[in-house]
Amino acid sequence: MHIPSKIWLASPPQFPEWLEALLAKLPGWAQAVIHALVGTGGGWGLLVIAFIDSSFGTLPVINDALVIALSLANPSRMVFYASMATLGSILGCLTIFYIAHKGGEAVLRRKASPEQIERIRRWYERNEFLTVAIPALMPPPTPFKIFVLAAGAFQVRLKYFLAALVVGRGVRYFLWGFLAVYYGERTVTFLRSNYLQVSGVAIGVVLLGFLIMRVLERFRNRQAAAG
Repeated sequence: MHIPSKIWLASPPQFPEWLEALLAKLPGWAQAVIHALVGTGGGWGLLVIAFIDSSFGTLPVINDALVIALSLANPSRMVFYASMATLGSILGCLTIFYIAHKGGEAVLRRKASPEQIERIRRWYERNEFLTVAIPALMPPPTPFKIFVLAAGAFQVRLKYFLAALVVGRGVRYFLWGFLAVYYGERTVTFLRSNYLQVSGVAIGVVLLGFLIMRVLERFRNRQAAAG
């Protein structure tokens, strides 16, 4: 089936002023790369940018801002943009997860202090899923890559790692896209002063969902044991 290229490659002709102000904080080469990727690839460019940010580069808040800007410009494609940001982030995280998985704690020690490593180890021992999902939802300056490296170094089970990334990054990017589509430009003004609060609500929703799943799982296990 032929898919018209404009559905996938369309992007706004220029970035809004608030996004340009964010980009201005980055090095010139990074600004040029982002303009080129999004300008020629739209959502596909967003996938590449999210991959870079989650693997070998650091582009704080840019993915969130791009999802909002692209969704404001093309509301009908919001799901595509949020999906590309989520997928790119997952692929980037998997890259450094496998590097740490092969290199062990020696890789982790280059990025974190012994105290941080021990603290994160204890968190992973308690709950593998939440130790990835919660930081994945949190905004910068949360050191999310340390948690990803630790997941690889501590041999966290891949299914829990992937599930946590899908939930954490998916909720985050789809939330921004949803707000952009339904509240328009007001989203930018609102998030400037309420970014942490909105992130906190998203974390609360994920925690509530996790607790409900655990309760249901225990209930089913008890029924199975009784039967």
